[in-house]
Amino acid sequence: MVSTTIDQKIKEAMLAKDQAKLRGFRAIKAALLLARTEKGSSEEIDEEAELKILQRLIKQRKESSDIYKQQGRADLAVIEDEEIEVISQFMPQQMSKEEIEAVIANIITASGASSVKDMGKVMGLANKELAGKADGKLIAEIVKTQLA
Repeated sequence: MVSTTIDQKIKEAMLAKDQAKLRGFRAIKAALLLARTEKGSSEEIDEEAELKILQRLIKQRKESSDIYKQQGRADLAVIEDEEIEVISQFMPQQMSKEEIEAVIANIITASGASSVKDMGKVMGLANKELAGKADGKLIAEIVKTQLA
C-alpha cells in the first residue's frame, strides 16, 4: 500500500534534493490524508481507494499539463509531467489497447450488450474489472467503438 511507504519516499527525495519527486510524493500524501479525514475516521484507506486517488491525481495533472501546453507555458507543463511520472510509479502496470479491447469484448459478450444503449452497463463492468489498469477515457472510447 502507498500510505505505508510514502513517508520514507519523501525522506529519500529530501535527502537526494529531488524536487520533482518531493512534489509528487507530497501530493500523494496530502491526497491520502484528505481522503482519510473526509471519511471521518483515522482508519487506513484500502488499496482500491488508494488507486482511485492516484488515478485522480494523474488525471488532474494531465489536464493541467494540456492546458499549460495550449497556453504556451512549457515550463509549467514540465512540472506537471514530472509529477505524473512520480505518481505513476505507484500505479499497477497499464494494459495495452489490444488487451483492453479483448477484455471489453468479453464483457460485452458476457453481459449480452448489443447497442450503444447498453454502454452504461458495459462501462460499469469494465471500470470494475480494469480499475487502475486502464484510463477511463480509453475504456469509454473502446466500449463506444465496439458497441457501435
